[in-house]
Amino acid sequence: MSSTRMTRRPLTLQARLMTAVIGFVSLILVIVAVITTAILGNTLERQLDDKLLYYSNAYRQYVEQFPPAGVTAQNVLGGKQVPPGLLFAVSSATTGTTGLVVAATEKDFGTSTALTTEQLMQINDALDDSHTGTVSISGIGSYRVSIVSTSNGTVVVTGLPRGDIQNQLATLLTVIVLATLGGLILLALTTAITIRVGLRPLRAVAATATRVANQPLDRGEVEITERVPASEADPRTETGLVGAALNKLLDHVNTSLSARQRNEERMRQFVADASHELRTPLASIRGYSELSLRALSQQQGPAAIEGTTTSLERIQAQSLRMTRLVEDLLLLARLDEGRELVYGTVDLAQLALEGLSDARPTAPEHRWNIDVPDEPVVVVGDTGRLHQVVTNLLANARTHTPAGTEITLSVTREGDEAVLRVHDDGPGIDPAVHEELFARFARGDSSRARQTGGTGLGLAIAKAIVEGHHGRIEVSSVPGDTTFSVHLPLSPVLGA
Repeated sequence: MSSTRMTRRPLTLQARLMTAVIGFVSLILVIVAVITTAILGNTLERQLDDKLLYYSNAYRQYVEQFPPAGVTAQNVLGGKQVPPGLLFAVSSATTGTTGLVVAATEKDFGTSTALTTEQLMQINDALDDSHTGTVSISGIGSYRVSIVSTSNGTVVVTGLPRGDIQNQLATLLTVIVLATLGGLILLALTTAITIRVGLRPLRAVAATATRVANQPLDRGEVEITERVPASEADPRTETGLVGAALNKLLDHVNTSLSARQRNEERMRQFVADASHELRTPLASIRGYSELSLRALSQQQGPAAIEGTTTSLERIQAQSLRMTRLVEDLLLLARLDEGRELVYGTVDLAQLALEGLSDARPTAPEHRWNIDVPDEPVVVVGDTGRLHQVVTNLLANARTHTPAGTEITLSVTREGDEAVLRVHDDGPGIDPAVHEELFARFARGDSSRARQTGGTGLGLAIAKAIVEGHHGRIEVSSVPGDTTFSVHLPLSPVLGA
């Protein structure tokens, strides 16, 4: 015998439901059968007792009419109509004890058989302490027997057979058993079909979940197309509700996987762009450092010093550029984590005036306008970071528009929001890059030729700062009309 005991196979939900239903129904049917049989048996017994009382009183009167010398069972019943199976006995001091039993079958009805002494003793012993009782008499069966005494001292015994009652109860029990078995078989088939149909949505859910589980969701481009069929996902039923819930879950998972795929693609693009942005200044630093070393080793005097100074200036410029890039990336990382912002009261109108004053000297060939209200437009935010948003938007408008372009900076109140807008009448934004305009390293021109001179992080930083203030940034652009709009709540919930 194996030392490892085999685990018992668990019953399926269908088997458990069928067992429970059939078991409860069987118990109810058994209880009903027992109660029905008991009630019918008592009713038949009472009817038999009523008949027995009737015949007992009638035959007692017959006995009282006979002279004592002629009182025998045969004489009393002679010429009278008697029920089949009647048991009758008289005991008189003059004639002694005599008794007979009438045949109960139709073929022998009318004939009678005398009771033996042993049978009479069985009746006497059974009715020793009572006047009515049930007696099992050898040779003739079970009888309901009554004993009475007449006024002249004769004892009259009357009995009726219980065979009909027993036969009726046996027939009833047979019918109940057969009907119960047939009903249980029909119930089992009906229950099995009903449960199988009812559990079909669960099987569809399990099959769908199995197919999804077999998909490689941890790598590559993933899309979950498996769904529970609509016919098995009706939310109006309990089991259909499970299928509908799984379909909703799969929709969410599929959306999350798609977002993950997009994030991975953006991350790869981000790494490629960051690598490119860092590689250019690093290559410059390396080239100019090698040039300086070569100049120092090959030349002496003022020429070597002049060449080295030029290389060091270029190295410093590229180092500063690389430092700005790293600082921008660090700022984005901190904004993504919800850090870096220090809240206080900020007057957007004053901030706009300062931003435009800083931007005007950098592009005197542009036409600069400002439109702010006379009263302060106060929001809760980080002054330095919001100033950076204004600077980045103005720098973006200046960089991507030709000389002579009119740039307008405005601040207004609109409902419960403060709105800062940067508008220009330049050539507009290429529709091909409109959707990715606020992505990191996005530029108006998709090439890496750096025609516009930026790193592509300005708008991404502006968007992160605005969202950190629970606001939003939008853009609309057609040739001759481009507007960046920053919406900030006038009373934001801090730390939300």
